Amino acid sequence: MTDFPGTICIVMLTAVGDAVHVLPVVTAIKRRSPSTRITWILQPGPASLVRGHPDVDEVLVFERKRGWRAFADLRRTLRARRFDLVLAMQQYLKAGIITAMTRAPRKIGFDRARSRDGTWIVVNERLTPRGERHFQDQYLEFAEAIGVDPLPLNWNLGPWPSELEYRERFTAPLTRPAASIVIGTSKPEKDWPAERWAEVCDALEDEFGLQPVLVGGRSPGELAAEEVIRARAKRPPISTLGVPLRELVAILDASAVVLSPDTGPLHMAVALNRPTIALMGYTNPLRVGPYRRFQDLMIDAYGDPGEQYTVSRENRRGRMTRISVEQVIEKLRIWREHYAPR
Repeated sequence: MTDFPGTICIVMLTAVGDAVHVLPVVTAIKRRSPSTRITWILQPGPASLVRGHPDVDEVLVFERKRGWRAFADLRRTLRARRFDLVLAMQQYLKAGIITAMTRAPRKIGFDRARSRDGTWIVVNERLTPRGERHFQDQYLEFAEAIGVDPLPLNWNLGPWPSELEYRERFTAPLTRPAASIVIGTSKPEKDWPAERWAEVCDALEDEFGLQPVLVGGRSPGELAAEEVIRARAKRPPISTLGVPLRELVAILDASAVVLSPDTGPLHMAVALNRPTIALMGYTNPLRVGPYRRFQDLMIDAYGDPGEQYTVSRENRRGRMTRISVEQVIEKLRIWREHYAPR
């Protein structure tokens, strides 16, 4: 492609996991054309993860909590901008409204079958229909659509040089390797019972010589889970709930193993190439599970025994409680055999 876009705007507003999956597209574009300027429109949470990324030139924050005023604020900002290309990578109404606000001769979005809320209408180019795929693969299609080879995949999530000091401060007082436990998600249906995490904490210390570290946010559900875990475990684990996302990157990167249900930090850990035990039950692992890594460490409670399910958006309630403590411990034994530092 001789006339590669000089300015690109990415519309992907929400979800930390989605932001992680977009990063290989960003790094691939910069690898292809280092001079291309990339602007990314994000909501505050994922913006705090992306801000400072060496391949993202500008982050525009969409303050969704301001309601319709947020759209008006962003429209004023975008009015003075013109891009060569917009990548409309989110399929929902608010993202469609923002895509419509942007000025660019080319706007690429999902094909009609994979779009929602009529977002296919606001773009003038659409991805080739390919059916449901893993989120990471779907986002990589945007790179391919503009002639960019996304391989080798590179998230460049960090920790970046300025963050290494925090990583050292986190690990300095530890007397054993850290095992980070992501104790909650944005949907209770994806969570694992807190009392079972407490049993896992005991096993991490007694059988595997690891230091359990609770990670995540400070939502009411996560705080309640923290209270149960710290009360029931033989020795209360370290809690880092509520640390900023960039500090969480450093904590996950410093961990010998990460244990997590389907949520943003799971995908952060996989992008950092940290051995990750994924507890999957509510959401389809073929669509949102750990991408091409640590499949031997994943616990799949989504499918029934022997079921050959396909990629779909279907969620299945009540499956997370099928995962037993012993199943998690068995995955930790696989981790010890194949991934543990020697």
